Amino acid sequence: MSLSKINKRNRIKKRIRQHVIGSKSRPRLSVFRSNKEIYAQLVDDVNGNTLVSASSRDKDIKSDSITRIEVSNLVGLSIGKKAIKAGIEKIGFDRGGYLYHGRVKSLAEGAREAGLKF
Repeated sequence: MSLSKINKRNRIKKRIRQHVIGSKSRPRLSVFRSNKEIYAQLVDDVNGNTLVSASSRDKDIKSDSITRIEVSNLVGLSIGKKAIKAGIEKIGFDRGGYLYHGRVKSLAEGAREAGLKF
């Protein structure tokens, strides 16, 4: 029996969560990607708090006449700058069951450019 695309992604997501656990000193960078938007947040799993978040829907990210990959890079830069301002440098990357390719890769590269270390 073949699994649907959503079921496959959920299985991969569970497998990733077993290894990437966020704490106050090293939070988890969680990525959610929809067809139009991309969202990222730094999560402290121990206390269940979201420390920093950024998305392509934020006011400071202009998504007019640029590609979705470029927008993802801007989201990565934004969350990286917010994390550095909050005193966070090291993170664990949770790609959310998506392939490390395209928009997810662009977001990760943007976060690295901002100074985050995975």
